[in-house]
Amino acid sequence: QVQLVESGGGLVQAGGSLRLSCAASGRTFSTYTMGWFRQAPGKEREFVAAISDISSTYYADSVKGRFTISRDNAKNTVYLQMESLKPEDTAVYYCAATSRIMGVIQSQYDYWGQGTQVTVSS
Repeated sequence: QVQLVESGGGLVQAGGSLRLSCAASGRTFSTYTMGWFRQAPGKEREFVAAISDISSTYYADSVKGRFTISRDNAKNTVYLQMESLKPEDTAVYYCAATSRIMGVIQSQYDYWGQGTQVTVSS
């Protein structure tokens, strides 16, 4: 069982930056693929970024070049550095974990955090 706790959300102006963190419990964190998803009001949850156990990364086109996902296995933590934020990035951001191969579909992930709100003002 893996428990995930996100932090780092908040209110930021367009063009600004935020770094989200996701702290995971468990001794096998390094073996998991970790992902970030987001859900804007009235919209479905969508894939943002993922990082594999060997730190291969994959991004949604909408965030490529602006967001960076990384992990620190010594701290059982995955990060999402967000730059050049836009109002359309406003959403609740969720961290997720899977023991399977890296994927972009929610059902591929077994464990989820409670989410952290990111609001980007124009």
